[in-house]
Amino acid sequence: MPTTTVPSAPSTKAHGGNGTRRRRHHAEGLEAGKRSTRTLLWILLAAAMIFYGFPFLYLLFTSFKTPIDTIAVPPTILPREWTLENYTNALGRSGVLASFINSAQTAIISTVLSLVLAVPAAYGITRYKTPSGRVFIMAALVTRMVPPVAIGIPLASMMSAAGLADTPIALSIAHTTISLPLSIWLMSSFFEAVPKDLEEAATVDGCSRLGALWRVVIPVVSGGIAVTAIFAFLASWNEFLFALLMTAVRSQTTPVVIANFQTQFGLDWGSMTALAAVYSIPVILLTLLLQRKIVAGMTLGAVKG
Repeated sequence: MPTTTVPSAPSTKAHGGNGTRRRRHHAEGLEAGKRSTRTLLWILLAAAMIFYGFPFLYLLFTSFKTPIDTIAVPPTILPREWTLENYTNALGRSGVLASFINSAQTAIISTVLSLVLAVPAAYGITRYKTPSGRVFIMAALVTRMVPPVAIGIPLASMMSAAGLADTPIALSIAHTTISLPLSIWLMSSFFEAVPKDLEEAATVDGCSRLGALWRVVIPVVSGGIAVTAIFAFLASWNEFLFALLMTAVRSQTTPVVIANFQTQFGLDWGSMTALAAVYSIPVILLTLLLQRKIVAGMTLGAVKG
């Protein structure tokens, strides 16, 4: 009687081996994709840093050039001969130290005014959510779009009529008009990221609305306050138009002094770049000191409860 051969079932071990190989190939493909994406991101980051950092590097290198090299055609990136003459000339001019003090004083006052006005305004807008609050914040953004040159001369006339001409107070108020709308907008986004449960818990523990704001909410948004403070400080520190219109001698800021560096042959590029490089140091140090606060502020809304 003929025997019937029954086909054997495929080996489970073989199937398992094929599946393991497929998973391994898939994992290797994913890892290779991640590596290529990471490499591409690093390349784009390096290109962006070069693109944004090259003007400052060129300014820094120019500050170490001799007067002949600063006006050489074609220009060179690196100095042919390194010198500190430009720094000596720039920092030795009369009025430079006073202009640094005026710039710092004006920027600090403007930043404090912006925060004092922006924090309660943004808190009220985000917590009460009234129609007038929404209109207010949109109006604040619209005022930010107004060109400073359109309000520079009227502001200068108002400050002169108030007896504040050529004073840091007048310039600080003018700078606050620039930084305040953006400060309100930034602080509103940071307050929005804070859960209301925190305030309710503080109220249950006996805090008033103001006490909850000061003891609970403000510490949570401290990173956002640091970010807003830096933006307000930079808006005042780098501002030129209002400083040109509203200052003469006593409260003249460094950007105006840099623009006045001229010789009988034209602009003194070496001294201008040297003073500009020194003028950049406080902002760089401030950013480094508040780096953790800035990162905390930027990521405040990322894990919203």
